[in-house]
Amino acid sequence: GALLVWVWRGGGRAGDVGLAAREAGGWVPGRELPLIFIGGVPRSGTTLMRAMLDAHPDVRCGQETRVVPRILQMRQHWMKSQKESVRLEQAGVSKTVLDNAIAAFCLEVIVRHGDPAPRLCNKDPLVLKMGTYVLDLFPNAKFVFMVRDGRATVHSIITRKVTITGFDLSSYRQCLTKWNHAVEMMYQQCRTLGPQRCLLVRYEALVLAPEPTLRRVLKFLDLSWDEAVLHHERYINQPNGVALSNGVPGDVRSEAAELAPMLSVLGYDPWANPPDYSTLLRLTDGAPLQEPSRPPRPP
Repeated sequence: GALLVWVWRGGGRAGDVGLAAREAGGWVPGRELPLIFIGGVPRSGTTLMRAMLDAHPDVRCGQETRVVPRILQMRQHWMKSQKESVRLEQAGVSKTVLDNAIAAFCLEVIVRHGDPAPRLCNKDPLVLKMGTYVLDLFPNAKFVFMVRDGRATVHSIITRKVTITGFDLSSYRQCLTKWNHAVEMMYQQCRTLGPQRCLLVRYEALVLAPEPTLRRVLKFLDLSWDEAVLHHERYINQPNGVALSNGVPGDVRSEAAELAPMLSVLGYDPWANPPDYSTLLRLTDGAPLQEPSRPPRPP
């Protein structure tokens, strides 16, 4: 069997290690940091947003860590089992202990996987599925929720062969249904977090009107405006960069409203073919407020 040795690299004496965390309600240092989390379904513009924020002199995001969402999912799995929760409590692994341990793990990864910066940012898109818990860990964190027309997202996932658990890349229909489920979960998390903590940003608006969109993002994040964030000229102001591909099967297009009710909730016309994304530029809402509902078919 494997032997796992975890060496604590704390700066204090052995007797002082973890003192704050051992005190009742004590936090590990760093949980108060104003972290930035970029979330959304993969292929929804999270990488573009990350690259733009990385260009800001006060921000460092870096590549996806891949391990941060996994440790959060492990904790979610433990908490779903009543038996496992009781066993942890009996072993002295209280919620405080577990939260401090998970926060310390996430901080170690986020802080050390890139260069230091005044504002640290994490771009593991699926972290937003657990956004309310992440806010428990880091109460000063803010979340940028990237959304994109689900039909375009699914086409990109399939053509680029992006592996996502639960998505059948041989079926547009199944992938669109899975997209709807995933984005609805994140949408509800964003609503619960509230407009002071979670900002919805449409990929199409970021591409077609980058400056006003980014000004809104930076204001939300309490960051000063810097022209450097507009350096991705090959992506922005290009209408063909958001065009909906003809590769989406006709039957899936015609049933998009039924397969993915979240299209309408997020402001996308499920019947338009092709959609006119310029209408999205008039939508400047932050955290979404309306409840998901199945839209009526137009006459």
